[in-house]
Amino acid sequence: MSGGCDLVTFGEPLVRLSPPHFNRLEVAPTLDVRVGGSELNTAIAASQLGLATRYVTRLTRNPLGRMVCGAARASGVDTSHVVWTDESRVGLYFTEFGASPRANSVVYDRRHSAIAEISAGEIDWAAALAGAKAFHTSGITPALSKGAADATLEGAKTAKRLGITVSVDLNYRARLWSEKDARQVMTQLTEQADLLLTTEEDTARVFGIREDSYEVVAQRLARQFDLRAVAITLRETPSVWRNGWTAIAYDASSDQLHRGPQFDIEIVDRIGAGDSFAGGFLYGYLTGGVTAGLQYGIGISALKQTMPGDIVYASREEVERLLQGGDLRIQR
Repeated sequence: MSGGCDLVTFGEPLVRLSPPHFNRLEVAPTLDVRVGGSELNTAIAASQLGLATRYVTRLTRNPLGRMVCGAARASGVDTSHVVWTDESRVGLYFTEFGASPRANSVVYDRRHSAIAEISAGEIDWAAALAGAKAFHTSGITPALSKGAADATLEGAKTAKRLGITVSVDLNYRARLWSEKDARQVMTQLTEQADLLLTTEEDTARVFGIREDSYEVVAQRLARQFDLRAVAITLRETPSVWRNGWTAIAYDASSDQLHRGPQFDIEIVDRIGAGDSFAGGFLYGYLTGGVTAGLQYGIGISALKQTMPGDIVYASREEVERLLQGGDLRIQR
């Protein structure tokens, strides 16, 4: 797709610090530094596949803020609508990698981040969304503060009014807000959405929807919120470093449920898998519909989990080779 902007994402970026070699944080002599954040990860994944993407956020004007923008621009993501401030800070989070039976763990240090202190009206949404085909955000950003929730809803409502496809990743984080608060805000946000990406666990926590099958959950969500499509990612975790990964998608326009391919993944780093799925799904959906969205979403998110960091680096050709059954021989 060429010309203009295909996808605009909005959310909080973070700098990630991780002790290497399975060290515990309290005794780690060094930390690996990377950039992440759900909606940034999604924008980069979509850009890797070929969408023209734009990332909107609020950042502190310092080296960490420039690090975030540098990571986005290095992957071809437009950052011209980032709102800069001399106050606040860039949020941090720490990831400690475990091995069975010790699970991975995360420590957040994001209070008073620049985007947590955003207010409605700070972003010129008409300009930021100009020419866009889709707008994407997640449940992480509105969990940060009332101002962040107001700004997120403002962006979604503007996109809806402009006839732009609105995509929401439910992305519930129990360490950021309660299920009650999440339900109140995310109900308003999902009412603006055309596409909903989620997990069965997040759906149960936020909307209280529990059924005997993932398929029925997807259909209920589509009917309750008048959605065009619902995608649910599915993970099996026989061990920390060996996972099964797939997804389903319900297409409301045809009343059909689609099942994607399943991958047995040797995990390197699973953080950002759902974000990469969102980027792949949006690429496929905008270029070929729900089935294509499911295929590209699963493919690029499977590859993401084989590389360190939140961000995926994989070409469309690599994803397509995987989906076509590419073997494990060295690519020479």
